[in-house]
Amino acid sequence: MNFSAIILAGGQSRRMGRDKAWLEVAGRPLVAVAGEKIRRAGIGEIFISGRAGVDYSALDCPVLLDERPELGPLSGIERGLAASHSPLLLVFAVDLARMTTAFLQQLKAQCDPRTGVVPQLAGELEPLAAVYPKRCHEIVRAAILDSRLSARGFAAACQREQAVRYWPIPASESEWFTNWNHPADLPADVKNSERLTNTERSR
Repeated sequence: MNFSAIILAGGQSRRMGRDKAWLEVAGRPLVAVAGEKIRRAGIGEIFISGRAGVDYSALDCPVLLDERPELGPLSGIERGLAASHSPLLLVFAVDLARMTTAFLQQLKAQCDPRTGVVPQLAGELEPLAAVYPKRCHEIVRAAILDSRLSARGFAAACQREQAVRYWPIPASESEWFTNWNHPADLPADVKNSERLTNTERSR
């Protein structure tokens, strides 16, 4: 099966106070680390849902500008499903720094050509580390038009249409879904990229 992927890096990062995509992990920006993990999982076509005015050219991925960041992640998901040349799209939030390539490979293996997979951890859906088939594009468009902007609500709508199935995840793997929303969430060794300054990233 062929997969594409979209890295959701266009968020406003208000709670963090800085662009999460450029926080560094072992000297590499989160957005670059995400792309490397996805490529190692065997996905070649990778899009970045990015912010206007930011230069992503060093990442060698097509950029789909998040022109309506107020819509939250559904904006990037909609653009990714529209642009994907594969029947299945991996949606990946940029701040899932602990996610592993091995887990992404397991996630891919759970899919079939017409049905994606949404992990479910302790009864809660994880819609931003999930796979959606192209036919979910109509579902996400309808959700946006109706101002139903919850990512979990979108995933549930896809499940009702039998476009995805839920995949229960054991508690032992919960750390893969840890994200960074506030400065207090950051490990001590994480910092803003010094190699790529805001000026260098701006167009």
